[in-house]
Amino acid sequence: MLTGSPDTVLIVVRGNSGSGKSSVARAAREAYGRRGLALISQDVVRRDILRELDRPGGVNIGLLDVMCRHTLDAGHHVILEGILAASRYGEMLRALCRDHRGTTRCFYLDVSWEETVRRHGTRPQRERFGPEDMRQWYVPRDLLPGVAETVVPETGTLEETVRLVLGHSGLAAAGDRATEGTTGTA
Repeated sequence: MLTGSPDTVLIVVRGNSGSGKSSVARAAREAYGRRGLALISQDVVRRDILRELDRPGGVNIGLLDVMCRHTLDAGHHVILEGILAASRYGEMLRALCRDHRGTTRCFYLDVSWEETVRRHGTRPQRERFGPEDMRQWYVPRDLLPGVAETVVPETGTLEETVRLVLGHSGLAAAGDRATEGTTGTA
């Protein structure tokens, strides 16, 4: 079922736990600086709304799809961010990307295990779970078959990655202020 319009933008930001997905998504939204760009987070839907474990066939997979489609159909741009493992979310993501009428750009934050552990040590979540938990979730270079994903190396800064995401998606004109260290108003 087709979704969105030729004017809507769908951005998918994926990667392992601790790779910087949430930071990139929040910073991109802030840099965009206007209303009309929804941020849909896998963790918020799965953990906070549903209190669900990340399992094949989980309720969160369908809910993420419905939320993205509804938001795109309402004329908003969408950033969907999360681990979104190809083995569990691949079918939904391929259909969403295929069905979106507007610009769709997918990004995979490719961060090594060593860098993942280092970054995790700087996050508030380090108190809830540690590297031993994350090792179970870590899948190196978990690219989606059948979906064109821009692979973002771990060497890129947050600002460079935000510029890449907004530039490739066509939202850079509004987001150019991010590179100057200013943010938009709500």
